[in-house]
Amino acid sequence: MADGAFVTVLLAGGEGRRMGGAKPLRLLDGRPLLDHGLRIARAQGPGPLAVAVRTPGQVGGRSDVPLLLDPVDCVGPLAGLASALAFAEACGAGQVLTLPCDAPRLPLDLGARLAGALAPGDQVAMAFSRGRLHPTCALWRVSTRAALDAYRASGGRSLKGLAQGAGVSVVDWGEPDPDPFVNLNTPEDLAAAAGMETALD
Repeated sequence: MADGAFVTVLLAGGEGRRMGGAKPLRLLDGRPLLDHGLRIARAQGPGPLAVAVRTPGQVGGRSDVPLLLDPVDCVGPLAGLASALAFAEACGAGQVLTLPCDAPRLPLDLGARLAGALAPGDQVAMAFSRGRLHPTCALWRVSTRAALDAYRASGGRSLKGLAQGAGVSVVDWGEPDPDPFVNLNTPEDLAAAAGMETALD
């Protein structure tokens, strides 16, 4: 791949307990959240795309996109990132964009803006809006793999902690209303989002 090119990995390995489980398959406006996420992921650029999961059953055994299985010795979003970094390296890419599967209004230019802001000395560029970092909405250099291994060995468990230790360029979207980075975590969130304009329309 060309220098600076990135692959995109949709993170769908969470248990979704507050949603009652099976979050990627929950319907929003007649389509699974996974489909909303894939449409956003495909809009980010021409690079390869994959979905990180704990088991294929989380996404109904989809066969139209590569599935990356989270390493069994890693938990939470770090597991998805570990899979994503390995996928990017296998593709010959220098960077990987991670996106959550439960944020159906993410900016379609997210990857491009993060790539443009990634400072030479930093390992990751991360989105920020309305006073909050969004650790799953980030562009990671493949070289972060070494930092990830060391961070896990030290007992670290959060994407934010890893990014802060590795060096992070923060990209501020300001105070948009509605916030395009909002996550749908409960059935109430899903119901409230139904019928509203999304980045896919």
